[in-house]
Amino acid sequence: MKKVILLTGASAGIGNATAIRLIGEGHIVYGAARRIDKMEGLTKIGGHTIPLDITKQDDIENVVNKIIEEQGRIDVLINNAGYSVYGAIEDVSMEDAKRQFDVNLFGLGYLTQKVLPYMRAQKSGHIINVSSIGGKIYMALGGWYHASKHALEGWSDCLRLETKQFGIKVSIIEPGAIQTEFSNVMNKPMIDRSKDGAYEKLCKAIIEANKGVYDGSPSTSPDIIAKTISRAISSKNPKTRYSAGKMAKPILFMRRWFSDRLFDRLIMIQVNRLGR
Repeated sequence: MKKVILLTGASAGIGNATAIRLIGEGHIVYGAARRIDKMEGLTKIGGHTIPLDITKQDDIENVVNKIIEEQGRIDVLINNAGYSVYGAIEDVSMEDAKRQFDVNLFGLGYLTQKVLPYMRAQKSGHIINVSSIGGKIYMALGGWYHASKHALEGWSDCLRLETKQFGIKVSIIEPGAIQTEFSNVMNKPMIDRSKDGAYEKLCKAIIEANKGVYDGSPSTSPDIIAKTISRAISSKNPKTRYSAGKMAKPILFMRRWFSDRLFDRLIMIQVNRLGR
């Protein structure tokens, strides 16, 4: 069934791949992102694009109002916009830490608040929050990023309980290592923060280790996640969580069953091995 879908972070990576797939399946897709020029390809294949800075409440209200004015409903909200602030907890400024939460949690939280009244009125809806396996695991120098994703996981669970009575479903997507702009955006600021400091050696090791993770193999394609999101949307009884992509399932398995100390050792062994 054709659905009206709002998808944030649609200009690149997982968001762009998902928008292309959902448009191809016949849905009415509104792709939202700051870089409107990067979404020209979506309009050419029948999608709609809207400028959106997820940290600006006026932008959020304009996006929701436009879709309601044009379509009268929003069936699916895909909260995909996000980025990573990497660096030692000691090195990351509080300004950068707060912006991490503004983008990865508070912005999508406000957008969800604005969409929910319409979903309640139509007695249906599906909210899909793109988290990460980083919402369940952790890595040195990723404290603020992982904190934002751990928060998103708990926030989504609460949202699911609150909105079930209105026929609204909530799903969390937990990608593994996906070939996107993620690592490129993450690395340079992390290098700058650690330069000549106590964590510089660890920073270099983690960057080298990540080269072996985000290696562009087929299992890291953003379309892996696009297919997963499509499956969630088309399901009559979607799962509360979907994990997919390189290393996602084995790492989540280890985190679930291994002790904290053992998991710590495995993470650092991997960093030291790949980061040589």
